[in-house]
Amino acid sequence: MSETKAIRRDLTNAPSCLKGEGVTRYFHTGKITTKAVDHVDFDFHEGELVSIVGESGSGKTTLSKMLLGLLKETDGKIYFQGKPRDISSRAKLKEYWSGIQAIFQDPFSSFNTFNKIDTVLLDCINMRGGKHLPMEKKTEMMTEACSFVNLKFAELTNKYPFELSGGQMQRLMIARIFLLKPKILLADEPTSMIDACSRATILDMLLQLRDEIGMTVIFITHDIGLAYYISDSIYIMEHGKFVESGPADEVILNPQAPYTKRLISDVPKIHEPWDLSTVG
Repeated sequence: MSETKAIRRDLTNAPSCLKGEGVTRYFHTGKITTKAVDHVDFDFHEGELVSIVGESGSGKTTLSKMLLGLLKETDGKIYFQGKPRDISSRAKLKEYWSGIQAIFQDPFSSFNTFNKIDTVLLDCINMRGGKHLPMEKKTEMMTEACSFVNLKFAELTNKYPFELSGGQMQRLMIARIFLLKPKILLADEPTSMIDACSRATILDMLLQLRDEIGMTVIFITHDIGLAYYISDSIYIMEHGKFVESGPADEVILNPQAPYTKRLISDVPKIHEPWDLSTVG
């Protein structure tokens, strides 16, 4: 427990990097309106590790798409680095993406099948203004990025992403982030498709990257145990609303919302009888 608490940081006085006021997204199907995200407020700070926790259908993935600018909010405002976010044109959206990037649950759908790994990594260098660097320098940067995630660039060059294992592809996604160095990383269930050993390694890499470049990391997850282990702050989402939020210790050790209490009670405890009454 002491190790878990050691990673907590109070960043409430740190500069805000991504803030939302009344952020809402409705979907209309015929005469039916679905409130996927319903007037949520949030404030994520520089260097903070935040988890947004909820079950399938809670609205967390829709919210993540709005944060990335892939979905337009029906109502409300989003602020990026203290200013109203402007992604009204393709050029402005690309500029926004230079500051916020994502890694996803399924690494196989995150890469263009027809692009070699060299192209994937070179695109990242070019996005960060390194287009005119000599090839020797670019190779050095790609080698360093791969080494950071325990891959050898010399063994990857001229290969396609589909020639790698799922774990290697997850690592390659983090190598991309190492090169891009965004201010914000949105990680949508990034470890749910890999084994426990690889999961711990990937999490350690993300935490190390956060510490090295002061990046804000937003985890989208259904795993409240994982959220407690890694997070400075936690937001609990149910039916499109945040029903509880605050420092991780406060939310998990002293939950107020019935939904939060249920999520915690659903986590099996090794030294307690498992309550299966809610399963079915």
